[in-house]
Amino acid sequence: MPTLDPEERERRGKQAHTSAEKLTGQDIVGVAVTWVDNSGITRVKAVPPAKLENAARWGIGATPAFDAFLLDDSIMSGRYAGGPVGDLRLHPDLDRLTVLAAQPGWAWAPADRYNQDGDVHPQCARSLARATTDRLRAAGLEASMAFEVEWTVGKGQTEDFEPACTGPAYGMTRLVELSGYSREVLAALAAEGVDVDQFHPEYGAGQFEVSVAAEDPVAAADTAVLVRETIRAVGMAHSLRTSFSPKVMPAGVGNGGHVHVSLRRDGENVMSGGEAQFGLTGEAASFTAGVLARLPALLAVGAPTTASYLRLIPSHWAGAFACWGRENREAAVRFVTGPLGSGSWAANVEVKCFDAAANPYLVVAGVLAAGIAGIEESAELPDPVDVDPASLDDAGRAERNIVALPSSLHEAADRFEADAALNAAFGTELAATIVDLRRAEVELTAGMSPEEIAALTRWKH
Repeated sequence: MPTLDPEERERRGKQAHTSAEKLTGQDIVGVAVTWVDNSGITRVKAVPPAKLENAARWGIGATPAFDAFLLDDSIMSGRYAGGPVGDLRLHPDLDRLTVLAAQPGWAWAPADRYNQDGDVHPQCARSLARATTDRLRAAGLEASMAFEVEWTVGKGQTEDFEPACTGPAYGMTRLVELSGYSREVLAALAAEGVDVDQFHPEYGAGQFEVSVAAEDPVAAADTAVLVRETIRAVGMAHSLRTSFSPKVMPAGVGNGGHVHVSLRRDGENVMSGGEAQFGLTGEAASFTAGVLARLPALLAVGAPTTASYLRLIPSHWAGAFACWGRENREAAVRFVTGPLGSGSWAANVEVKCFDAAANPYLVVAGVLAAGIAGIEESAELPDPVDVDPASLDDAGRAERNIVALPSSLHEAADRFEADAALNAAFGTELAATIVDLRRAEVELTAGMSPEEIAALTRWKH
């Protein structure tokens, strides 16, 4: 991220001036400038087009206390976040400015957060995702990533949950029941320039999923935010309520936030055509091994709520065991080869243990930092697993070096705090704040039943 010196401010101001003229011509009255906080909730400040140039040059004021917000909007007191003093500036990234198809009169842009001196705020998750992507690029590798977005559609605007459709999992009946709603979701995403690969009903009651094309990692996180808020807006127009919670109801499956990543060197996919298992190259194998080894710590960013651990259970396709396998949907890391002949462009790894409460920018930074550490360590992958790990007894899992992922947010926070590579990548302030927030949520939900935890989390993300 560039420091906001006078030349950079001038460039941004000119870009904003041109953008504002176009927006005014399209009857846009407000630009929603968003960032995702450390609890995974998208926060916003908005400006009219007439003020966009000022926002681009000088930013929009916002308290750094947002770094310490819990999902119930209480503010914890952490080592580096939570106090009332200070100010940040939200600078919209106008390269990603998008007219919102499901919110007439509105446009959207993601924000980078700077301090008042023009330096990047050390807890800006989007800037961290970009910096980590640049670290990988400096090693000669380009990453592409994509988030699968799962959500649950409920009737009305009540706090309780009643599925908005009753058809079977993956069934055409569900698509018929919510045909108009589904059409408008796809139409809105198309109008916003989102490249949708597929849309379908999912397993859970009232659950759907949309998959989008892979992009640059920061762009992928931006798209995840845009897709979610578009889906939410379409639902509101249909008097439906949208939940991205990891566990809408204590029983059944929850909303995952699976992330796919592939790597290229000199334009070639290094996850195909190599001599390691299933065609991985050596550096792709080490990258994957680095991610796999750090999954217990990465859960602190990828499964960031107590509700996440109601979802992360065996035999629910949530990836509750730290293992990997080719097309194994019960492995936490699934290696996707694609059909025969498509590996050069389709091969990628999917992290399945993350959920939809996660801040996608922190996920990008965490996965890439773990993979970079794996390459630097020349990490080696264990043997792949071709069965449901839960079908093995303790001795069988031990023989294959398969371990269960943390079963609580408290344990995940401890593992993150102890991981030197992730702490170095995230920086002292952000790493400490993530740990402090996770422990504060554990305290917030202490003594709650699964039903109470699900109710607390249901409509927050």
